[in-house]
Amino acid sequence: MKPKTIGIMTTGGDCSGLNTVIQRIMDGCVLRKWKLIGIRDGTDGLYLSPAKTITLNQESFQFANSHLAGSILSNGHAYTTNFITSAKSGKLSAFNNRLKKSLHDLNLDAFVLVGGNGSLSLAHTYREIYSNLSLICIPKTIDMDIPKTDRTLGFDTAVQQLVSYCDQLLLTARSHHRWFVVQTMGRDCGQLALHAGVAIAADAVLIPEIKFDVDNLVKHIKSLKRDYGIILVSEGISIRGHSGKPADMVSRKLTASNIPNRTAFPEHIQRAGDTLASDRILAAGFADCALNAIENNETYVMTTFQNGEFKTISLDEFFKAGKPQRDPNIDGVMTSNAYVEPDNVLLQIATDMGIYMGEKKR
Repeated sequence: MKPKTIGIMTTGGDCSGLNTVIQRIMDGCVLRKWKLIGIRDGTDGLYLSPAKTITLNQESFQFANSHLAGSILSNGHAYTTNFITSAKSGKLSAFNNRLKKSLHDLNLDAFVLVGGNGSLSLAHTYREIYSNLSLICIPKTIDMDIPKTDRTLGFDTAVQQLVSYCDQLLLTARSHHRWFVVQTMGRDCGQLALHAGVAIAADAVLIPEIKFDVDNLVKHIKSLKRDYGIILVSEGISIRGHSGKPADMVSRKLTASNIPNRTAFPEHIQRAGDTLASDRILAAGFADCALNAIENNETYVMTTFQNGEFKTISLDEFFKAGKPQRDPNIDGVMTSNAYVEPDNVLLQIATDMGIYMGEKKR
């Protein structure tokens, strides 16, 4: 049987675990005597003619780098030709055709796309780009907003980064008798803030999925016997009648109520950090699942981890299981999203811990 040629690309925002999954895919290809070609700079590099590539093997990608954050392939530039800029210039069809031609010119048998819910939704919408090969998607994101998987690559490490950050803030908060309002990433999904909040025993966690009353938040903080602590605010929340960064809006309300506080923005360190063991294990499971799917000639599928089992599901199942929202940058494209559901066990745990979660009825 002719050895296969596999392509792999990381897209969207970076996170810890990308290098690990690349390395695990690479090792699997070496064992099978398959060739692995990495696409540099995501769709930016794939759009070029010829595509910007690197042959991945044990000489070009050292094992010691597999635990590092980010992607050795890079995920692309902000303002080059991509799905968004092509859509705005009315050249999206030409852009898609160029991607398809690049993949054809590489003579690939299969293509592994490591991306978030935006990248996976685009793959579902523009599946003709990958029509001549086997497409396997691997879910990664610190937001954990991808439907049909219990974990996404990079999430656990992002939670730990946020927890470590808040642990240090708490020390200075205690020293100065003040509160810190910490704004987390997560976009419109509160999973990151919720998990970190339970881990650090935050005094309040505000997430987009649960309505909250700032006056009740103030009452909660004033009712505590401490005069310092952490309030986690997901970047996707809003306060009616107020504008600006969510943490700043909450901070202003606290200041108006004579509660000493500061804001803190961990920002992109949440995407960094040496990849935790749990994310490395997840990467190994996703890679093994993807390689088996290639051997079985599966296509248009996503690897998933559900109920302790690694398996593949169709991109159709992924997309339909979520709550699609219109892509703000590309007309006619919908992005499938997952959120913190009302029955999420951590919501009740947080409430039982005395964490203010908003106007959630017990």
